[in-house]
Amino acid sequence: MNPEAIQSKAESIRLGGGKKAIERQHEKGRLTARERIGLLVDPGTELFEIGLWAAHGMYVEWGGAPSAGVVTGIGLVHGREVMIIANDATVKAGAFFPMTCKKVLRAQRIAHENRLPLIYLVDSAGVFLPLQDEVFPDEDDFGRIFRNNAVISADGIPQIAAIMGNCVAGGGYLPVMCDKLLMTEGSGLYLAGPALVKAAIGQTVSHEDLGGAAMHAAISGTIDFREKDDPGCIERLRRLIESLPDDSHKVDFHAESGHAPKPLAEITRQPEYDMHDVLRGVLDAAPFDEYKAEFGQTLVCGYGRLGGLPIGVVANQKKRCKSASGLLQYGGVIYVDAADKAARFIMDCNQSRIPILFVQDVNGFMVGKESEQAGIIRAGAKLVNAISNSVVPKITLVVGGSYGAGNYALCGKAFDPRMILAWPTAKYAVMGGQQAANTLLDVQIQTLKKRGHEPDAKELEELRAKVAASYAEQTDIDYAAARLWVDAIIAPEDTRAVLLRALSVAVRHDAGKPFKTGVLQV
Repeated sequence: MNPEAIQSKAESIRLGGGKKAIERQHEKGRLTARERIGLLVDPGTELFEIGLWAAHGMYVEWGGAPSAGVVTGIGLVHGREVMIIANDATVKAGAFFPMTCKKVLRAQRIAHENRLPLIYLVDSAGVFLPLQDEVFPDEDDFGRIFRNNAVISADGIPQIAAIMGNCVAGGGYLPVMCDKLLMTEGSGLYLAGPALVKAAIGQTVSHEDLGGAAMHAAISGTIDFREKDDPGCIERLRRLIESLPDDSHKVDFHAESGHAPKPLAEITRQPEYDMHDVLRGVLDAAPFDEYKAEFGQTLVCGYGRLGGLPIGVVANQKKRCKSASGLLQYGGVIYVDAADKAARFIMDCNQSRIPILFVQDVNGFMVGKESEQAGIIRAGAKLVNAISNSVVPKITLVVGGSYGAGNYALCGKAFDPRMILAWPTAKYAVMGGQQAANTLLDVQIQTLKKRGHEPDAKELEELRAKVAASYAEQTDIDYAAARLWVDAIIAPEDTRAVLLRALSVAVRHDAGKPFKTGVLQV
C-alpha cells in the first residue's frame, strides 16, 4: 500500500466506530478513548501509538472492529513515559474481540519488559459473545491479561486503572488488580449486570446499588477515588502519575543526526541501494565503526550512536558485493559468511550490553548446492541461536522485504524485539511474490489435473492473476499490522524520531540477565 493510502486509512481507523458512535458517547457525558488520552498526556505531546492497524480488514461479518476496539501506546505524563491502554467504547461498546486481547497483551508485554507504568482507561462491555470461544480460554486470550496484572504488580511496576464507563463480568478483575483504582459517577463495575442477576437469582437491583461508583466507594470499598466526570478523573490520574518515581531519560533527543544523501524513501525505491546511506539518515552524526567490513558484506554490522547512546546495527546490504574469493553476492541475501559475522557481532553486543537495531530488507538465505555444502543451515542456526538468547534490547525496522527465514534471522516478531516498526512499502511473507505465486499456481494446476481437468491458456492466465492478487494482498504491510506482526507503520521521514522514542523506552532498565547460548553450531 502506498504511503498516501496508508495515511488516509489510518485517519479513518482513528475514528473508531464512526461519528455517530462518538456522538452517542458524548450524549452519555463521556469522552472517547482518544479524547481521554489527549487530556492525559502532556500538552504539546502525542501518543506513540502501538497496534493502530490491529484487526484491520477482520471481523467483517460483525461490522469490523477498528483498531481492535482499544487504543494502546506510550505517552508522556508529567515527563514520565507510561503505557496507556484505553478501551474504545465507540467500537461495539469496547467489547473484546480475539485481536483486542492480543493487542492488550502486546502492550502489557512492552510495558513489562521496559518497566513502563501501565495506565488502564476502562470502558468495556467485556467479551464479544459471538466470538467467546476465541476470546475466553487460551493462554494468549482474555484471562492472560489478568494473570499479567498480577505478575507485573509482583515485579514492582505501577499499574493505575480508571473506570469511565462499563466494566463488567471477568473484565472487572483488570482494574481491581491494579495498584490504584479510580471510578467516575455513572460507571458500572460488577461481575453480572442487573438483567443477568434477575435472570440468575431472581433479585431486582438497580445499576447504582449493584455496581455504581458510590456503592464501591462507601460500601464495598473496592475503589480508591470516586470522580464526578472524565475530566476530573483524568486530572487526578495525572497527579497520581506525577507522584511516581522519576524516569531517568538517557536518550538525547536533540543529538545531531547524520545526513543521508537523499530522502530515505528515495534511497530504498531503487532495486539496489547502499544500506550505509539509510543508516546515515537514521543514526547520529557520530562515526559508524563497521564490524568486519570486508567479510560477509551482504549484512552490514557495526557500532554507531543513536540519541548519544551506543547501539549495534545489523542490516541487510541491498547492493551486490564481491567476496574475497571473487564470487558475486546478491544484495538482500544472507550468505554463510554474513550469517557467521552477524552471529559473532550479536554475541559481542550482548557481552558489552549494547542494544541492537535490526534493519530488514531481506529476501532470505542463499540456496543451492554450493551454499548447502558450505553449511548455510549451520550458519543460520548459529545466528538464530544468538538472537534467541540475546538479553540486550532489540528494535527491528522493516524498510523493504521481510521474507521467510530472513525474517527470523533479523529478529522478526517471533524473536522478541522490544519494538518492531515498518515502512508503508514493507512486505511480509514466507517468500517473494513471484516465487510464491508460481508455486501456488503449480499446486492449483496439479490439483485440477488430478480431477481430470486440463486448464487452457485463458484459464491459466485467470488463475495466475487471481493467485498473484491474493498473495499480494497478504504480503502488504497493513495485512501484517492488522495481525500485530508489527507494532506500527511509520513514514520513512519519521524513522529517526520514532527510533529515538523506542530506544528511550528500551534502555529504561537492564535486569542484568547473563548472556548464554547453549550449544552453538560452529
